[in-house]
Amino acid sequence: MNALTGTQRLLRLALRRDRFVLAFWVLGLTLFLFGTTHMSVVGLPTHRDVVTETRFMATNPGMRLMSLSAGASVGAYAMSRSYLTVAVLAAVMSVLCVVRHTRQNEETGRDELLRAGVVGPAAGVAAAVVVALAADLALAPLLALAMIANGQPVAGSLAAGAAVAAVGVAFTSLAALTSQLASSARGASGLGLAGVAVAFALSGLGNTLGHVDASGLVATSVWPTWLSPLGWGFELRPFGGDHWWVLALPAALAAALIAVAVRYAARRDLGRGVLAVRAGRAAASPRLRGPFGLAWRLQRNAFVAWLVTVIGFGLIFGSVSGSAGAMTGSMRQWYLRMGGTSRLLDAFFTSMIELAGMLVAIYVVQVLLRLREEESRGRLEPVLAGAVGRSRWVASQLASAGLGATVLLASFAVAMAVAAGPAVGGTVDLLRELTVAALAQMPAVLVVAGVVLAVFALLPRRAVVASWLLVGAAILASPVFGASLRLPQWVVDLSPFAHQKAPALAVGHGALVVLLTVAAALCAAGFGAFRRRDLAA
Repeated sequence: MNALTGTQRLLRLALRRDRFVLAFWVLGLTLFLFGTTHMSVVGLPTHRDVVTETRFMATNPGMRLMSLSAGASVGAYAMSRSYLTVAVLAAVMSVLCVVRHTRQNEETGRDELLRAGVVGPAAGVAAAVVVALAADLALAPLLALAMIANGQPVAGSLAAGAAVAAVGVAFTSLAALTSQLASSARGASGLGLAGVAVAFALSGLGNTLGHVDASGLVATSVWPTWLSPLGWGFELRPFGGDHWWVLALPAALAAALIAVAVRYAARRDLGRGVLAVRAGRAAASPRLRGPFGLAWRLQRNAFVAWLVTVIGFGLIFGSVSGSAGAMTGSMRQWYLRMGGTSRLLDAFFTSMIELAGMLVAIYVVQVLLRLREEESRGRLEPVLAGAVGRSRWVASQLASAGLGATVLLASFAVAMAVAAGPAVGGTVDLLRELTVAALAQMPAVLVVAGVVLAVFALLPRRAVVASWLLVGAAILASPVFGASLRLPQWVVDLSPFAHQKAPALAVGHGALVVLLTVAAALCAAGFGAFRRRDLAA
């Protein structure tokens, strides 16, 4: 028996476990790119519109942080607007997939049972890498088809799909290594996602410090971008040259990191990482005596990561608000239609606040799904065996998530106001308006929280997939995406994010009452169902 014995059997097991999760990721990213490309096609009907918006993206340093313009075409514009989001999500998908089938298996004891048979020590990491690579490579043609279906050139569309898939491949290999370095699934995921953050920072720095050609349509980065797998996707230049040779960089990185990971897996002790485990405190903090303190401690790391993210986006969107007032053509009309007003700057702020509400809703789904994780891993039973009842435990998780969501929305508004104030004038007034508008998104976020709680209580074994599907549907049906996808108005109205247009319009108090009522009803149904059902494995 060698180190890779049994890889084929573990591969079949991993594919069975992830057949729904990975399908959701791959199809979700494909639909997202299809929708955003369609938005660009509809929003930029003439070449003049394309040139205007491309120049706005290329010449603004804040926009270059998230995109790198490759020329004046609809495909290049759509890719510059969507690439970073799709690539980061592909990286997250890859990291979570590899960790789930490596370090998590060790943490839960499954790997020990598997190795009692004819299974080599490196078979688990090899199977996990193959599954993640299969998902990454499946993205390439599907993303290309999403752009081709919107009338974009075949060569550029294939390059766009390959750019995203290459990012997934690079972070698959990084996760294979971090799952050997860390001694816990949380540590391995944290190291992998920290790598995504560092890659974003390097590519953003290189793009921001870059320069624009004389036409103002093509942006060029500087050397930090070449240190980042996310930057390599930019440098592949879909619809702007299609530099296929760049794919050699993620391929070489993946080969090196996977080889190191397999070597570590074959030599280290089961259940231990290469990095030494830091000793914990001798005594627990007094804040952990109650369920709320425990809930906040479990959600703290995710909250900090999201806080940094929303503040960063707030600063970016705020910094470009001054230039947003100069938009013309179809994009100007799109923002005015989204905001429901004739004041372009207010419409821009409204659209950004709506996006922030959706981002915070994703955070809420992520942290509330820990309810299911605690239950399925057997950590809930000892908690409920003491003085903590089921309702109190759920309420503490819900309150912690709600508090975190409120802080995130307010932080986004503050960051956006601080960055936009010098450009548009009146920072104090703008801060008040944006904060009120951001907090007006909380009822929609609470509806999402209620949906997650109800699904967890009623369909515990399907809670993860069902929750993400429902929140994805709510986001796609929102005015930001639903109108561009030409969904019927009644479908758009079903989204909880469709009923507030502040600061462009006054906060709709009737909509607040309706959304809060729906959220309360969903939470009540969740509380009642969870009290009555048995704990599910």
